[in-house]
Amino acid sequence: MVIVFQSKPSLLAGGVVAGPLEKRSIFNRYFDATYDDERWEMKTNEQGHRKMVEEACEFAMKKAGVKNPDIDYFVGGDLVNQMTPTNFAARDLAIPFIGMFSACATSVSSVIVASLLTEVGAANFSLAGASSQHNAVERQFRYPVDYGSQKPQTAQWTVTAAGYALIGKHHEEYPSIEAATVGKSIDYGMDDPFHMGAAMAPAAFQTIQSHLEQRNQKIYNYDLILTGDLGQLGLKLLKGMLVESGVKNEELTLLRDAGAEFYGQDESFQSGASGAGCSAAIFFSYVIQQMRAGTYKRVLLVATGALLSPLSFQQGETIPCTAHAIEITMK
Repeated sequence: MVIVFQSKPSLLAGGVVAGPLEKRSIFNRYFDATYDDERWEMKTNEQGHRKMVEEACEFAMKKAGVKNPDIDYFVGGDLVNQMTPTNFAARDLAIPFIGMFSACATSVSSVIVASLLTEVGAANFSLAGASSQHNAVERQFRYPVDYGSQKPQTAQWTVTAAGYALIGKHHEEYPSIEAATVGKSIDYGMDDPFHMGAAMAPAAFQTIQSHLEQRNQKIYNYDLILTGDLGQLGLKLLKGMLVESGVKNEELTLLRDAGAEFYGQDESFQSGASGAGCSAAIFFSYVIQQMRAGTYKRVLLVATGALLSPLSFQQGETIPCTAHAIEITMK
């Protein structure tokens, strides 16, 4: 379903912080800060994760010249045990909190909710975003890092990063959110937690196709369509689906994936990057900055999420996935 925002809420600022390996990202120069310690000098991975969320929000607020009491809602989530790091960050930020879980699609689902709050006049400012921390996420969904398990080439590297955007009323000098598509839960029977790109590609395809059809648009109406974290293999599958649906090969140059590009061509990260912080880090740094610079005028951001859990995997369930999209424009 497509939501059209009549008031066109704006992305007023973005805040992105990342971990030590993320200094190797080709997008590193767009981040606000990167740190040498994966735990942010805290005792546990989860405490460091919390600190990362708080600092990303602080950067976004500082850029916009607002403070915690000015924020009406904090909308966000992560991948760890009932979103524990985000919950504790909400405690410290002391802002009314709406916890979100769309797995790695949380970066966009949070923005959609924040935009709706702005649209109905319930909020002047909201912080919206998502985060992930490599060590905490890997030991929950796969194996603890210390286990030293070897990963197949289909695997992706969970990014340590937090990305948050400040959403507010429409301002022409900032990128504005014109429309959004809330994706369905799509399940093609995949059950391999080391092949997330293949599991999520059909959800990305369904959301992109639905958004374009309901908005009476084509891919070439955009300067960029950027998916979240399909990785190199998932992006290849998505492009194949689009070609089969009638999209011309030349249009595919407008389609990119944050996960496939995050670490460049570094093969040590297998098929690329993933994690809720992957799309959040690039959407709320690189994309916002490029739109404000005039490089892009119309962008479709499509975050993808695999809706699995350790419990569902242990019970032999398949992996349902979703994708949410926001259409952003700049005058």
